[in-house]
Amino acid sequence: MNTPALVGTARTAQEAREAFRLWLREHGLPVTGQRLAIAEVVIGSADHLSAEEVAQGLEAHGEKAGTATVYRTLDLLVKSGLVVERDFGEGFRRFEAARDVPHHEHLLCTECGAVQEFRDERLERMTTLIAEAHDFARQGHRLVIRGVCSACRRGTRPSDVRR
Repeated sequence: MNTPALVGTARTAQEAREAFRLWLREHGLPVTGQRLAIAEVVIGSADHLSAEEVAQGLEAHGEKAGTATVYRTLDLLVKSGLVVERDFGEGFRRFEAARDVPHHEHLLCTECGAVQEFRDERLERMTTLIAEAHDFARQGHRLVIRGVCSACRRGTRPSDVRR
């Protein structure tokens, strides 16, 4: 999926590599080429990647890493704050670069797996009003709208695309 990212500060793959290298050193963890390559793949992407897609991205760049290494490194990237983990209820986690963007929601295509981000101030106000009406101190919310994207409805999306 090559959807433009929400407005915000995104790191380049090289900046990601360097930020992750520093974080690993600060935490006394080994700095390996595989870990840095995984960071580049995830943080350099505007997509919401599964661990499998991260491994495919590595291979596309001539790198290889075992499944366990990919998962462990993704967990470290989340812990570092450079990557955000998303669970859309598909039976696997997705990962996206942490960007300097406001809270946002997701549209998930149940046909091709495409994820589209959106933000709507009306929704933000509504969740606050609902929480207040129930004497609830709102800290945040998460919304995933499942449906079929326009490309799948038109039959123009390749069937092997899953993001």
